[in-house]
This record gives sequence, C-alpha cells and structure tokens, in this order.
Amino acid sequence: MTERRQFLRQLAAGVSTLALAGCDRLTSSQHMAEVLGFGETFTRLAQDSLLGDGLAKEFPESAISPDFRANGTTAPDSQAYLDHAAAAFSDWSLEISGMVAHPLKLTLAELRAAPARTQITRHDCVEGWSGIAKWRGARLGPLIARAMPHPSARYLVFHCADTLELTLDGTGDYYETIALKDAFHPQTILAYDMNDQPLPVAHGAPVRLRLERKLGYKMAKYVMRIEAVESFADIGRGRGGYWEDRGYDWHGGI
Repeated sequence: MTERRQFLRQLAAGVSTLALAGCDRLTSSQHMAEVLGFGETFTRLAQDSLLGDGLAKEFPESAISPDFRANGTTAPDSQAYLDHAAAAFSDWSLEISGMVAHPLKLTLAELRAAPARTQITRHDCVEGWSGIAKWRGARLGPLIARAMPHPSARYLVFHCADTLELTLDGTGDYYETIALKDAFHPQTILAYDMNDQPLPVAHGAPVRLRLERKLGYKMAKYVMRIEAVESFADIGRGRGGYWEDRGYDWHGGI
C-alpha cells in the first residue's frame, strides 16, 4: 500500500507540474485543454483503482470447470454479426467513442497487440450457478486512457450485437453500463481468449467484457462499441443495462 500511495503522489505531482508549466499558454490550445482535463480525470481514476476495491479471487488451472455454461444469447442472428463471424472476425473492429477526445477503432489484431492480462476467475450468475474459466484479453483501462475521456464522462456503455427481445424502440438490444472508474481496475479486460482458445461464439466472440467483481449479467458479450457518457438515462429504458431495465440491480457486485 505504501508503494501505491507513493505512485499516486508521483502521478499527481506530474500532472500538477504539467498544469503549472506555462499554464496560460497551454490552455489556450483546445487540444492541450483536453489533455489537462484528461490528466485530472486519469489521476482520479488511478486513485480509485489503486486504493479502492481489491482483486477478485483467482484460481489455479486445475480448478477450471470442464463444462462452463453459456448463458443468454449463444448465437446472434443479425446479418452484420453473421458476416463478421463468417470472416472469422477479420473485418470486425471495436469502436470507442462518445465523450472522448480521441475516438478509436481497433481491429481484433490490434486488440490482441494491446496491453493484456490473463486471469482464472469464477463467473457467478444471478440464476445461482457458477463456473471457473481462464480468460485473456486487452486491459480496458489503457484503451480508455488512449481515447482520453472527457472530465464529465462518468460511465461506459457497451453496445452489443445480440438482441434478446424484438422491440420497435430498440430496447431489446443488449447493452450494459459500468462506472468509468471500473474500467481501470486491473482485472477489467476485453476477453478474446477462453481457456487458451479464441473466444467461442457461444461465449461472446469476438470479445466480451470481464468485470470480475460483478455478477455475470454485467459481463457483456458480443461487444461492438464502447461509448463514454455522462448519463445513461436516455439509453434503453434508462436503468443502465438490458437486465437492469427489467429490474436487476445496476451495481451487480458480488
């Protein structure tokens, strides 16, 4: 903990130095104003992550479940998704947009080249079952940092390819939201491998969110786009996720 506090002091000092060195000149540039705003946001996020909640329990490979249940949608049927799957997702890309200074569009190959983490964790479903699997994926925090979220951004919305209920207003499309700070937890990843194999379609290919201190419904599958927002009140039915719109708790913590 002492080392973490020292790191945060150094990080804060670095951001403060940048802000003070020619402050008037730097902030006259819109780009630099965005950089400084991001610095304030990143310092807050780093502090929440490093000094906040700890890691979810991780397990040895011997604990991996022989049959990890696939829940919810197991095969999206939209033509766009079917086309991506037929091409082994070689033409798929993930968009990070919304309240960010630098929107990103990343191919699966680029995600695989990004800073990554491997973890063996337990998936707990609100229905009462659980399973342990090995996940590898791009750490979400560094990707969001690259996009530079606006200081007013508070949440990330994960727009997905699956539709669980056909509705005229689009509220049957699966989506999920998390607090922006949760993206910077070290175990928050966009998983592209499961048990040392490319993520199967039934489990969310090409990438799914792994948010290990939450219940399973928070871990969105078939992620197509991530949007930084200040509020999710106007998305779906306004409660922060497909299942939350139908009565589930938004926090979804274990």
